[in-house]
Amino acid sequence: MARTSWSSAMVVAAALVMAAAAAQAQVASAYHYQQQPPAFRASDWQDGSATFYGDDSGLGADFGGACGFGASDILSLYSTYTAALSTPLFSQGNGCGQCYELRCVNSRWCNPGSPSVTVTGTNLCPPNWYLPSDNGGWCNPPRQHFDMAPPSFYRLAQRVAGIIPVQFRRVPCRRPGGVRLCLQGNYYWLLVYVMNVAGGGDVSDLAVKRAGDPDCNYAHASHNWGITYQVFGAQGNARGLVVKMTSYSSPQQTIVVDDAIPAGWSTGLCYQGSNNFY
Repeated sequence: MARTSWSSAMVVAAALVMAAAAAQAQVASAYHYQQQPPAFRASDWQDGSATFYGDDSGLGADFGGACGFGASDILSLYSTYTAALSTPLFSQGNGCGQCYELRCVNSRWCNPGSPSVTVTGTNLCPPNWYLPSDNGGWCNPPRQHFDMAPPSFYRLAQRVAGIIPVQFRRVPCRRPGGVRLCLQGNYYWLLVYVMNVAGGGDVSDLAVKRAGDPDCNYAHASHNWGITYQVFGAQGNARGLVVKMTSYSSPQQTIVVDDAIPAGWSTGLCYQGSNNFY
């Protein structure tokens, strides 16, 4: 009997240990979920319109000026899958870098099967107040309009259409590699261009500190224009820089890029980290 009781006690003890481990795993899983917010998800479809502009190649600085993308950035990061956004979508530069899926609808010029294309917002389509919004002033607020790089437009419809009705939705940006940070200015006033942003594709908050400094030494950056953020204060380049950024779109996420900008960094160059939003 004593042996049987001892065996039963061992079974009970093992069951209790397993239950405790399962409870700890649930707590750890819940904690991990709280620390990792949900990834950016596609939105519902909305109605809008689209045109095309610029060189027929769809490449060049003309496709990224208002956001701050240069010709080489367009070529290397986004190719011909770009669009200038009307004022409501541009949102004072916060729309720069966001990704949209578009499809042509309700037009005889739509390509067969109404294929969709995904583009990145890289420019502003300014309003034309001299023309009515239903006859030439396609980018006049409150219209939600995309002025697309020609190759992307041609994937939706025939060139002869000129303007087409579309349905569009925000979608997660799929970017290869980490966030790209291009630096301008000097050691006392730093202008940071934030590119190749995944997830929502946008940034609302950015701060910079020297590698090795405590977190209380982060210098908050103000939004300058488009994809650029300015940091005032001497940083020096004897050490690398750590950049902390928070996404603009919900659910907001924060990442720390600490392996992109090394000691000896210089303005006029671009650096790429290993992490990104998801």
